[in-house]
Amino acid sequence: MLLDDSLGEMKKKHFTLNARQAALWHDAEQAYVCAFGIKGSPQFVPMRCEIASESLWREHAQMKGVKILTIEDDPITGNEIVGELTRSGFDVEWVDNGRDGMARAVTDQYDAVTLDRMLPGVDGLTILTAMRSVGIQTPVLMLSALGDVDERIRGLRAGGDDYLTKPFDPQELVARLEVLLRRHRSAPTVAETSLKVGVLEIDLISRKVLCDNIEIVLLPTEYRVLEFMMRHAGQTITRTMLFEAVWGYHFDPGTNLIDVHMGRLRKKLDPEGNRPLIQTVRGSGYLLC
Repeated sequence: MLLDDSLGEMKKKHFTLNARQAALWHDAEQAYVCAFGIKGSPQFVPMRCEIASESLWREHAQMKGVKILTIEDDPITGNEIVGELTRSGFDVEWVDNGRDGMARAVTDQYDAVTLDRMLPGVDGLTILTAMRSVGIQTPVLMLSALGDVDERIRGLRAGGDDYLTKPFDPQELVARLEVLLRRHRSAPTVAETSLKVGVLEIDLISRKVLCDNIEIVLLPTEYRVLEFMMRHAGQTITRTMLFEAVWGYHFDPGTNLIDVHMGRLRKKLDPEGNRPLIQTVRGSGYLLC
């Protein structure tokens, strides 16, 4: 079924306001203010709700055919995960033990994996290590009741892409998977080894950054911000987009993370007297031009 054809059916379903809708709501408000310079008009609230809902329906439709492997031994948690992922449009395969989970993970093809840390037979870290050792780069969301910092670091350093502590809201699991899938889809292909926008150039293999043929030393987060902006050069990039792509969670209006990193990046890329490469789009975000 075509994407637009499926939208009509999805609009009949009820979507509760959750974190993903709130983020889209925020973007809709920014877009409206940017376009019309008006905030809080009588027409504003229904308009932003309609924009947010339309974006969610399209996002939901794009999940059709996306194949997820869930490795989880607890039947209650497993049923919750499968139910929420299925409602969100994913195709889900559920395995309830580590030995069969490893066999599926290293032999079959999936778009993403949700992987319990503690499993009978073979534990989650062993499965993850085996996947990475044979070159499987499928995004993996680790799930565990072991929520202390050391355990999260172990999971991420073993090759996990994200870590969610139990108990969790199934909708948060879906939101995190969507972020991982978007990030994985925008990753460089085998043939893509560099990005070039104007005087900026990135070697995606060595992670070397050149600005007007002069090497610029960036911190890891600054590098990820710049790479994302170069992949979307000429487009207005909202704060929500940056948070999801670089930090992996939704925009928090109370944090100055983006301001701090953007300030550092600008100082390194824009010598005094030169035209700034990163422009601020008032009320919307940033633009790399």
